[in-house]
Amino acid sequence: MKIKSIEIFAIRLPLITPFIISYTTYEDMPSIIVKIETECGIIGYGEGTPDEHVTGETWESTFTILSKTLAPSLINHDPFQIEKMHEKMNKTVVGVPTAKAAIDIACYDIMGKATKQPVYNLLGGQFHDKLEIPKVISILTPEEMAQEATIAKEEGYKTIKLKVGTNKEQDIKRICAVRSAVGKGYPLKVDANQGWINSSDTMYVLERIQHCEIDWIEQPVVANDIDALQEVRQKTSIPVMIDEGIHGPNELKEVILKRAADKINIKIMKCGGLYPASQLVHQAELGGLVCQIGSMVESSVASAAGLHLALAKKSIQSNELVGPLMFSKDIATIKYDIPYVHLSNEPGLGIHINEQNLTEITVRSIKID
Repeated sequence: MKIKSIEIFAIRLPLITPFIISYTTYEDMPSIIVKIETECGIIGYGEGTPDEHVTGETWESTFTILSKTLAPSLINHDPFQIEKMHEKMNKTVVGVPTAKAAIDIACYDIMGKATKQPVYNLLGGQFHDKLEIPKVISILTPEEMAQEATIAKEEGYKTIKLKVGTNKEQDIKRICAVRSAVGKGYPLKVDANQGWINSSDTMYVLERIQHCEIDWIEQPVVANDIDALQEVRQKTSIPVMIDEGIHGPNELKEVILKRAADKINIKIMKCGGLYPASQLVHQAELGGLVCQIGSMVESSVASAAGLHLALAKKSIQSNELVGPLMFSKDIATIKYDIPYVHLSNEPGLGIHINEQNLTEITVRSIKID
């Protein structure tokens, strides 16, 4: 089987409400869709959702590197040769994991369709019986976040994740307000997205929210300061999760050796696709870390890919693949039944592309053959 053509779509997914995190505000979500067609007519879809603050890739650069460099190099390549493909992509261009993830996901979609198997069967088979999603609340006033948390609890969510990291004193108020609103015993996770910068600022906040019963604190310090994260973990009893600080096996090796975290948030866009993400899962498992599959707020294409991986791996204990719930228009559909998400057992990713929606939200496209 050979790749015949690769079509690339630069899209902007409309958000229902702005998504606010420590380093930016998204009014809509720029993303890249890849459509790969084989010589025998099988079509696979992939997605790359870039974040320049995390991987250094922009929407524009991802479109360009795919159309000018990666896609032309992969015409006539066998999509089943996934390790060889990653080797070729890595030799063609260093980094750009989001662009590589788009190709990788589309190839897994093709492999599943060709073998008539859902992608999770290509990743080890179904391990978990069901997948639960949290309610993710972006940065607002303490009162607004508390109100959103109350509504989420009433809607049936069993877990809430709070975005913080803009101001320490306000963050303390935000966390305390939400805990007061949902009551004791309700799972509450906090993500600072590097916003507290260093260990002293982080400890300042954590010491003042001890009574709030936080399940874990995620990426409280800057991404490349593993030593600061290690110091936080040594000084607090709250479990520590690393996110932006992990892109591949080298960073994970350092985290494991320094015992700098309890949990790892694996994002397909950070590591380059399902194939390298699977490798990180097993490396983390050997190091005694619990895994989560995170999201760059992706459409149903990349979200489906992450859900297939989460369903298949024992060490993946949580996921945050809630992007499709945040859009007023998506290019495919995933079935959510709050607080659970249900994967189709159809071949490949198990999603059906809405061509009309794709056309309507596409800003630019190109076909390579």
